[in-house]
Amino acid sequence: MSSDDEICDRLLWLGLTDDKVKDTIKNESLTKLLMEMIETLQKNIDQNSKNLDRNIGKLVYQAATTSKTQIRHHLPMLIEYIAKQKIDSEPKLAAAIEYLLTNPTSVDVKEFETNAGVNVVITDEQISEAIAKEIEKNHQEIIEKRYRFNVGIIITEARKALKFADGKAIKTEADKQIQKLLGPKTEQDMAKPKKEKQPKPSKGIVVKEEECRDIIELLRRVNFHKIGENYKTDGYVITPNTMRLLAEHCKAVQGRVRTRFPPEPNGILHIGHAKAININFGYAEAHGGDCILRYDDTNPEKEEERFVHSIRDMVEWLGYKPYQITYSSDYFDQLYELAVKLIKCGLAYVCHQKPEELKGFNPPPSPWRNRTIEENLQLFETMKSGKMNEGEATLRMKYTMEEGKVDPVAYRIKMAEHHRTGRKWCIYPTYDFTHCLVDSMENITHSLCTKEFQTRRSAYYWLCNSLDVYCPVQWEYGRLNVYYTVVSKRKIAKLIDEGIVDDWDDPRLFTLTALRRRGFPSAAIRMFCAQMGLTGANTAVDPAMLEAAVRDVLNTTAPRAMAVLQPLRVIIVNLPPKSAPTYLEIPDFPADPNSTKHKIPFDREIFIEHDDFRSDDLDPDFRRLTPKQLVGLRYANCAIRLKQIHRRSDDNQIDYIEVEYEPIEQLKEKPRAFIHWVSNPLRVEVRLYERLFNHKNPEDPNEVPDGFISDCNRNAKTIIPAALVDISVKYGQIYQQFQFERLGFFSVDTDSSVGRLVFNRTVSLKESSTKT
Repeated sequence: MSSDDEICDRLLWLGLTDDKVKDTIKNESLTKLLMEMIETLQKNIDQNSKNLDRNIGKLVYQAATTSKTQIRHHLPMLIEYIAKQKIDSEPKLAAAIEYLLTNPTSVDVKEFETNAGVNVVITDEQISEAIAKEIEKNHQEIIEKRYRFNVGIIITEARKALKFADGKAIKTEADKQIQKLLGPKTEQDMAKPKKEKQPKPSKGIVVKEEECRDIIELLRRVNFHKIGENYKTDGYVITPNTMRLLAEHCKAVQGRVRTRFPPEPNGILHIGHAKAININFGYAEAHGGDCILRYDDTNPEKEEERFVHSIRDMVEWLGYKPYQITYSSDYFDQLYELAVKLIKCGLAYVCHQKPEELKGFNPPPSPWRNRTIEENLQLFETMKSGKMNEGEATLRMKYTMEEGKVDPVAYRIKMAEHHRTGRKWCIYPTYDFTHCLVDSMENITHSLCTKEFQTRRSAYYWLCNSLDVYCPVQWEYGRLNVYYTVVSKRKIAKLIDEGIVDDWDDPRLFTLTALRRRGFPSAAIRMFCAQMGLTGANTAVDPAMLEAAVRDVLNTTAPRAMAVLQPLRVIIVNLPPKSAPTYLEIPDFPADPNSTKHKIPFDREIFIEHDDFRSDDLDPDFRRLTPKQLVGLRYANCAIRLKQIHRRSDDNQIDYIEVEYEPIEQLKEKPRAFIHWVSNPLRVEVRLYERLFNHKNPEDPNEVPDGFISDCNRNAKTIIPAALVDISVKYGQIYQQFQFERLGFFSVDTDSSVGRLVFNRTVSLKESSTKT
């Protein structure tokens, strides 16, 4: 490349400002491309002209920054058209680039010129007529709104009518004609519009307009490529057979989006996988397509059938039904044949370097890289027949990945039994070899994966094109991470082995089975993933954000009940001792006037929380029951007043209290607070959970020098063996959620049995500033 001064001079000659030149030369690839384009441009203009037409320079720069790699071989032709001013506007250039992207291999000059608007001249009269036509359509609204009318409507419609018209000319004409219609702006036109008062929202969840809470709606907005237009995406490589292969692919999928979710069946899915499931299945659903659940079972030593079932269970729990369920092992025969083909193409070789030699980014070059094709074929067959030991040889591809990894492994020897194919194979393909080829075989339209695979995208395309098979498009999105937890399979296994958690579905974990067991509704996880958006940036969030989504969903789906965790027995002395209990009708959702209801008994003996009673009146801010202060009972339409405290003789602790009840309508003043209570209750076990780790990043040695195990909160689980709950939950089913009033949301645990219910606290309620 030329010297820096010469580069700057050429960019200034093109018409760039000093600041633009400084920004441009920071981008080496763009600068190199511009130098090539300027050289071509200079061959097509008057050599005696010292100054370049400003519009030509602007269009050349636009062509450099907006054209994609796959049409770079057409740039000399494009520059020639710009230089001769056959393409003389941004709309024409954009149309020309779009045509070339659609026809990347061969160009019909006549068709190209028609599509690019060559020789099309839009006169001022045409622009004036188009604007006048649109103003006439909107005349009444313009008169009413005057200068507050959205002139963009007129400009948009005029540009549709005059595809190759200059955008600035259209806007100038629109402003001119509107001013002629309305006259000069008045003081009223220039005054800031008064904001209309919005009605106060009703109680409940308030949704911001810009916030997307539905994953399907979010994915309808995503700007991925259209089916069959793979060649228009950044970095896509076009070969002589690309268009034929794409046509065959489009016919196979019948115009429908097809994605896949490809987990390894060697562990339980976690919250990060929930984002992947929602994006892959959700994108297909949003566009009327299909999503395949594919088990990437190429590592036989770690795969188990129980994980296969668990993964499918979680996908269906999140609300998705796979179009097909496949396994990478379904394609082992075809993958082997493709490996042989790669060897025959001279693009793969058998290598004997040890795994430890290949670690890192600068391993020594393989001395076996230049073996003959015949020798590689024979050795690969020897690997397949089981005549070599594990680690003795691998099949490597002749390619350097973007991350710098040289000649990645395609096949390795594993003498382990596979969970599906048994002992048929002793060589297994790697992820780098399998992933893109199975995507191709399954005609995946959009290969969606997390950001760390971006550096493998070029290898993905290289392998498909080297083997001359259909090449899908890989799109990457940012990973989802949650603070105060670990999701690594190895580390969760360590927590289980150490007895810190009980199993993969322990409610303190963030595996999907654990979240379901804790009571997190799948709808909340879908909402949470939607709220995170879809960007290329990795996201790390506090668990409180997920818990907020859980509250939003459960607030409208979990029926209310009353439970007492630390019971204090209360005798209402002014009710007859042997009277039958009164049954009260309680709404399942008190804020909903049309709510369903359940019945609970109200008897002479009730139970309240120990914390709702104090035996003295020392705290003036305490609002509940004291010797001098009565308290209301939720739903009972009465209050209770203390009469007597009974203490145990052995430790002087309160045994029970006696109270009198008074109907609310007979009270001179309303109680300062109303509390929950139970009568004739069920005895249940309740489990309360806190964060399992004390630091945001328990795996970070800077935060936790002694390792993640040392950061565990050993008191993250509290068991209350004898809590009391009202009889409305008696027939609660596993995973069914309830809101225990004033306490939080709770879910029926899998440890429950007939006559013995166990509840997990899913999340607490939002704290109230008045709860004292």
